[in-house]
Amino acid sequence: MTKPNKKKSALREWGDALLFAVIAASLIRWLFLEPFTIPTASMEKSLLVGDFLFVSKMHYGTRTPKTILQVPLTHQKIWGTELSSYSSAIELPYFRLPGFSKIKRNDVVVFNFPTEFEHPVDLKTNYIKRAVGVPGDVLEIKDTQLFINGSEAENPPQMQFSYDVLTSRPLSVDFFDSYDINPDSFYPFSDNSGYLVFTTRENAEKLKSAPGVTTVRIRLEKEGAGRADVFPDGSFFKWNKDNYGPIEIPTEGWTIELNPENVMKYAFTIEKYERHKNLKIDGNDIYLDGQKLDTYTFRQNYYFMMGDNRHDSLDSRYWGFVPEDHVVGKAWFLWLSLDKHKNMFNKIRWNRFFNPIR
Repeated sequence: MTKPNKKKSALREWGDALLFAVIAASLIRWLFLEPFTIPTASMEKSLLVGDFLFVSKMHYGTRTPKTILQVPLTHQKIWGTELSSYSSAIELPYFRLPGFSKIKRNDVVVFNFPTEFEHPVDLKTNYIKRAVGVPGDVLEIKDTQLFINGSEAENPPQMQFSYDVLTSRPLSVDFFDSYDINPDSFYPFSDNSGYLVFTTRENAEKLKSAPGVTTVRIRLEKEGAGRADVFPDGSFFKWNKDNYGPIEIPTEGWTIELNPENVMKYAFTIEKYERHKNLKIDGNDIYLDGQKLDTYTFRQNYYFMMGDNRHDSLDSRYWGFVPEDHVVGKAWFLWLSLDKHKNMFNKIRWNRFFNPIR
């Protein structure tokens, strides 16, 4: 005689349902799609602060987890606390499943912020930028215009720069809103003579004939005015955010001569991302396992990422290349967009719902 199955308690049924939901959500997030929110203005006007989007893990191939001792559905911290959500006691080697495509030039890509070395690769903060340069490209910027392999690159249709907008009187929030410039994109000068404005070239031209505006001029860093905060050493190469390069983006299998110039350009990348245990840099010399290297062959592909808001973006011009093992996925489509500057009735940007990301 068979024993009848004991009916589960309501608490047990809820527990089982919750466990299934966590497992299912974790698998979907790892294998297929992950939600992402735009936190800064670095990609405006292509992507806006308050945009909610899905990142496809499938396009470039899903990364297998590196940090496996982690609270499910968390990133760096346990929700609502400052407690770490993971342990790096066990870390697996990098591996990526086959994807639909490789990263193409001008793809909008989500990746782990490379120089955040206090976290494992897969738990570094997620960033989103445009892949303006792919492995093997020679990249250069001349007076804000990007060049790839000697030819002018395609510019994002709503690319932004910073402008000095001089005025004869104070301008209101509504004035700037009529030019599609939100309150986080303009700042009054301390002497009340005008505003620093981040906007598109088309808007800048319109502002020139706006009432109360006397002068509109782009903020341009001149050629030869090197900046120490520009990668790899803008003060040495005389590079800045508007005049940069040329520099070749490393590709897997590319061999370079380790002369002083190449060491200056690529030593940081080799040391930090090429996964060598016994590598040492001493001035213009690189040593591996105690042996001085005359040449070096790269072990993975790299990418050059830039924001469409070119004068308000912390990107590869400042911290260098993005290694392939840091790539999270392709920014795919928007599913919600909220404007924090609007009231409850106008907060939702209905026209952005389910827009593909280009």
